[in-house]
Formats: sequence, C-alpha cells, structure tokens
Amino acid sequence: MKAVQITEFGGPEVMKYQDVADPTPGEGEAVVEIQAAGVNFTDVYSRQGVNPGPPLPRIIGVEGAGVVKDIGPGVTEVKIGDDVTYCTAPGTYAELAIVPAWRLMKRPSGVDAKAGAAAILQGMTAHYLCHSTYAVQKGDRVIVHAGAGGMGLLLTQMIKKLGGFVFSTVSTEEKAELSKEAGADHVILYTQQDFAEEVKKATNGEGVRAVYDGVGKTTFNQSISSLGRRGHMVLYGAASGAPDPVSPGILG
Repeated sequence: MKAVQITEFGGPEVMKYQDVADPTPGEGEAVVEIQAAGVNFTDVYSRQGVNPGPPLPRIIGVEGAGVVKDIGPGVTEVKIGDDVTYCTAPGTYAELAIVPAWRLMKRPSGVDAKAGAAAILQGMTAHYLCHSTYAVQKGDRVIVHAGAGGMGLLLTQMIKKLGGFVFSTVSTEEKAELSKEAGADHVILYTQQDFAEEVKKATNGEGVRAVYDGVGKTTFNQSISSLGRRGHMVLYGAASGAPDPVSPGILG
C-alpha cells in the first residue's frame, strides 16, 4: 500500500509518500481502507517529534474514515464492509490502517467520509470544551481564538447553539468572513486591533466568562486580561508556543 511516512523528525520535507507493507489485523483489530483523513495540528507535533507516538518509521495522522476491509480474531464491534470513522489511532495518512475495533464508530448513511474524517477529533474536542471544561450558558460572552480554524469554526457553532455570544479573533479579512459565516457575533482582526481592548470596550469593561485559546504564548496574557470576575481560561493548545509562567497575583 501507499502511505505518508516519516523516518526522522523535522519539517514537511521529512514526509515521504512511499510503499509500505499492507497491515494484518491482530486480536481485536480491524483494517480500515481509508477514504479520507483529517489533518490536525497534532500531526505537525507528531512530525516534529513533540508528541509521543509510535517509533520511527512512523505513519502520521490520527483521524480518518473509510470502510472495514478485514477484521482480526475476537472482533464483534464491526464487520467487513461497514462504513466507519475514528480518531486517536495513528496511521491515517495511508491507504490502509490498523485500528483497535473498539475505537471504530459506524458512520451514519447521511455522513460521507470527508465529513466523518474532518469532524470527529476536533468535533469531540469542541464539544467537551464548551459543554464540560466550561459549560457555556445562554447569554455568556466568550472569546474563541483562531476563529477561522477547524476548532474555531466548530466551537463557534456549538457555542451559538448553546446561546452564547462569540468574540472571534482572526488574522485576515478572508478568515473574518469564514468566522462570521460560522456565527461569530464580533470578529476581531488581531493583526490590526488589540483584542483585549476591543473586548473591554464591547463589554463595558466587564470582560468575558471564558476564553477558548489554542494559540498559547502570543495570546495568553491578553486572554487573561479579557476575563471577567471568576472567568475561565481554557487553554487547549499552544500553536505559538507554551505560555510563560503565571504569577497567581494576576488572577485576583
């Protein structure tokens, strides 16, 4: 089969599209013929060696959808021919992938492979962030950073369903339009505006109930200053690097 494999850590140039051996399922495993693979920032971390993962050589990608082609002994969750989707099992940048059968979810007939692959990892993450990490209530004002990215678009839609008001930060006019289409109420171009100041103005100095931040270092301090009393800082990623240590005094 063909797969995108890395034999060393580094930039995009270390990804090689090449022939590798077809996988054989073991106990409790299934072979999925991949029809679509999601692309996530965690794949960049895997390629760079930041995140732990399988030993090198490594097939990257952790989110996919396709059809069950083969099953190993003891598999009862799926059968050959089932349309499935899954995440957090490595190796989706390939024609075939080995997956623990218990991780597979049967894909409804109305959901095609592309939608199934694109929405599962970020969709579940967005769901627990706004339903559990900080459960958005009707009327809550929140900030969603990188509002035109995969996570940002999904978070915005879910928060709007819950009745929240979304401040979205983006870098370009084109991304601003995407964010608005997803339902963002107030889109801020952080390349032209100080988002913390804009939020303070728009809330009459009250700030927001929560900030959903997957950017990290470059947004963290301003995000903290944008919070209202007893607000929640939800840091779920660090695309720009890890934030600097925080003095407890600024949380008062």
